[in-house]
Amino acid sequence: MPERKLRVLVAKPGLDGHDRGAKVIARALRDAGMEVIYTGLRQTPEMIVEAALQEDVDLIGLSILSGAHMALAPRILELLRENDLAEVRVIIGGIIPEEDIAALKAMGIAGVYGPGSSTADIIADIHRMVGAAAE
Repeated sequence: MPERKLRVLVAKPGLDGHDRGAKVIARALRDAGMEVIYTGLRQTPEMIVEAALQEDVDLIGLSILSGAHMALAPRILELLRENDLAEVRVIIGGIIPEEDIAALKAMGIAGVYGPGSSTADIIADIHRMVGAAAE
């Protein structure tokens, strides 16, 4: 039986309108053999979790450049738990101050990636987080 591709939702929560980084990551993940669902700009936490539920994703990648990560991430994690999706890993990329990284990881964010992060490292981390085949 063929292995199922990893399904990754890439989302831009909040009012941030800069999506170049999200698109670069989405393309790199797709080129690495993952199935990528890109939700587009200005998504609410509710919209992101609903898309994750509907698309049966293994991981959510959030791109946040607006500074709202400490408000948006906890809400998304809360909604995932409320919808029995606590097993869906969440990573964040963007402008994240160093002092916020430990708090994000403590609340359940599986990985934090700033500007200049290697797409190869992100891909390898995703495979480690959710398994090579999402069996």
